[in-house]
Amino acid sequence: MTTQPAQPAQPAQPVNLTEALASFDEVYSPRIVTRMNDYDVRIAHTRGEHVWHVHEDTDEFFLVLDGRFDVALRDPDGAERTVVLHRGDTFVVPRGTEHKPSSPGGSILMFEPSGTSTTGDRHEGDVPAHVDSTTGHELGTA
Repeated sequence: MTTQPAQPAQPAQPVNLTEALASFDEVYSPRIVTRMNDYDVRIAHTRGEHVWHVHEDTDEFFLVLDGRFDVALRDPDGAERTVVLHRGDTFVVPRGTEHKPSSPGGSILMFEPSGTSTTGDRHEGDVPAHVDSTTGHELGTA
């Protein structure tokens, strides 16, 4: 006997990322546009510096939708380097790697396990007022 997977209460609907990004203005305050398995697909506006942080148990995937997005990385020995990303570029920060995003302005798409905090499992210093320490907001909510 074959078990059929549970059907969703309503069929999934497409999400237009341009319209979704136009629906909010806050920077570093990701919106969840959909979920896949145990992952959130999130979008966010970026501007200014984020905070040094680390996700101990998960990689973090970035796709730059618009503008520029920089990711400073810190090696275990303290050496730092910055990866500069432009529209259409993707980058994965490996789990356990300290990193600090920054941007002169843009927007990104991220894949992260549901419940992952934007400021990681631990972070360095105070969280700036323009950085939302969250596990993501539903699209259409703040």
